[in-house]
Amino acid sequence: MSPGAVHTLWTTAAGPVDKIPAPDIEYAQLAPILIVVGAAVVGLLFEAFLPRRLRYRTQVALALVALAAAFAAVIALAEAGYGTSKVNIAAMGAIAIDGPTLFLQGTILLASVVSVLTFAERGLDPRAHGRPVDSFTAQAAAVPGSDSEKAAVKAGFTTTEVYPLALFAIAGMLVFPAANDLLTLFIALEVLSLPLYLLCALARRRRLLSQEAAVKYFLLGAFSSAFLLFGVALIYGYAGSVSYARIADVIDGTVRSIDPALADTMGNDALLLIGAALIVMGLLFKVGAVPFHMWTPDVYQGAPTPVTGFMAAATKVAAFGALLRLLYVVLPGLNWDWRPVMWGVAIVTMLGGAIVAVTQTDIKRLLAYSSIAHAGFILVGVIAVTEDGVSSVLFYLGAYAFVTIGAFAVVTLVRDAGGEATHLSQWAGLGRRSPLVAAVFAVFLLAFAGIPLTSGFSGKFAVFKAAAEGGAGALVVVGVLSSAVAAFFYIRVIVLMFFSEPQADGPTVAVPSGMTTAAIGLGVVVTVVLGVAPQYFLDLAGQAGVFVR
Repeated sequence: MSPGAVHTLWTTAAGPVDKIPAPDIEYAQLAPILIVVGAAVVGLLFEAFLPRRLRYRTQVALALVALAAAFAAVIALAEAGYGTSKVNIAAMGAIAIDGPTLFLQGTILLASVVSVLTFAERGLDPRAHGRPVDSFTAQAAAVPGSDSEKAAVKAGFTTTEVYPLALFAIAGMLVFPAANDLLTLFIALEVLSLPLYLLCALARRRRLLSQEAAVKYFLLGAFSSAFLLFGVALIYGYAGSVSYARIADVIDGTVRSIDPALADTMGNDALLLIGAALIVMGLLFKVGAVPFHMWTPDVYQGAPTPVTGFMAAATKVAAFGALLRLLYVVLPGLNWDWRPVMWGVAIVTMLGGAIVAVTQTDIKRLLAYSSIAHAGFILVGVIAVTEDGVSSVLFYLGAYAFVTIGAFAVVTLVRDAGGEATHLSQWAGLGRRSPLVAAVFAVFLLAFAGIPLTSGFSGKFAVFKAAAEGGAGALVVVGVLSSAVAAFFYIRVIVLMFFSEPQADGPTVAVPSGMTTAAIGLGVVVTVVLGVAPQYFLDLAGQAGVFVR
């Protein structure tokens, strides 16, 4: 080998190598997220090392304490001014700490506390082999109806993994509306979705229906994640960055420096429009807006009812938070492009949800289509593109979350020999058999319908007012007409409960433990307070209505 050939194998160092800077993380500002993630990890360790008989109580206590601590951290951040004067971009540009973030995180955490109470309910079903049972299967891995499943039930196994799974989902939900770049948005989406796919499959009764629901949710969710990720790739090609502020600057034309590697694609409007459309599609899927709503009724019907309530409330809050930030921070320069599309989506969502709900005979499917219609009403506020639009959406999400969890908690109480009695015909005469439960459910239905003196009326009024002032008067007219259609099927259920003869072999109303009672009671209190005296909470949402960029 010649000396020249050897010489090419090494080179001289060009001075000292620059040190890689250590990341600068604001742990105090990320405390709500870190507390929930930490509790989820501890919950996994409990599953591994605690004996079975101790797991249920320990996991419930851990989940409730963690969520309460995270909520206290959100309040502390708001008190310190991080929602108003000290808004900040934390975690090296990945997380925005501002008013909408703190308001939505607080709403998600409160809704999650109520949901965990419904998860922990063990007083509704008769005891199996002398042990109390909850809504979740004894052993998730056992084939439905197999000997191993029977053995697990006999041994008194319980799926306490649902609590760490729920905590991981909540952690993803806390990051989702706070994400300040597209990659953080995608990772938060996956972290909140994957545990939900599993939770949907864990029903104790009707396990095949539950597993079918989970598979549908997983397959359609995978499609929507792929759309979102493809949109992220196209937007990166357009802007040369995944950071929200940088993308917005490129759209506005304030950034002129072009990345040489992306010189051919930067500023190509086709990439921007297709990428933005794909990302918005991914978020509208999570929200359950028409035409991306196909999973909603099947999944809501098949999932364990406490999980359905949790998904319907918390996921919607997180997804609308992410959608608001995307449209108001990243794409305000594209108003003329996305507003007409959103008009169309809002109209078909409101009308589609309301009209199809009229034909439903299963109470969980009816509530699923009702949630689709509500997604349309919230989109009306999103379209306003004003500060009032943001604050009205925040208020509506908070009001809607508690009504939804309360309504699904009531559904768990009406039971027959096969578990929950969800067919509408079985609810006939419920008001005579159990006046209190029927009255509480009627309060929730009236709130869904938007009847005055309920939180639903205050929310709809705020959203419609913001849209009308934002120049979307025609949309408000469609919203009012949809509300009238929706009111028909809510009132129909109330009439069925109070003015029909109860069936001789009809379902019974189980007496819940203090946990479900607290969840339902909290739902009623929030519904009435936000209906009778909403002003303080509207002001709170108004103060929280400004995004940081």
